[in-house]
Amino acid sequence: MLTGKESGCRLDRNIVARFKAGALALVRQGMARRQVCRDLEIAKSTLSLWESQVDADVRGFTMPSDVGGQREVKAALKRIRELEQENEILRRAAEYLSQANLRNPK
Repeated sequence: MLTGKESGCRLDRNIVARFKAGALALVRQGMARRQVCRDLEIAKSTLSLWESQVDADVRGFTMPSDVGGQREVKAALKRIRELEQENEILRRAAEYLSQANLRNPK
C-alpha cells in the first residue's frame, strides 16, 4: 500500500491520464479541436502532442525524446492517417461503382 507522496503521485498520474483520455475522446466524438482546447483550457499543441502519443502507442512506435525525432514521427503518422483516409475513400468509391454497375448493366 502506498502512502504519502507515492500515493499522491499515483493519483495525480491517474487523474492526468483520465483527463487526456477524456480530451481525446471528445475529439474522436467529433468535437472541434479548438473547442476542446478552449473548454478544457489546454493549448492546441498539447492536444496535438497527446494525439501523436496515442497514435504512436497504437502503432507500436516509441516517441523519440528529441524534438526533431518527434516532428518526424508526427509527420509520418499524419501521412499514414492521410493515406488511410484516401484508401477508405477509394474503397467506398469502388463499392459504389460496383453497385451502380449491378443496377444498370449496359
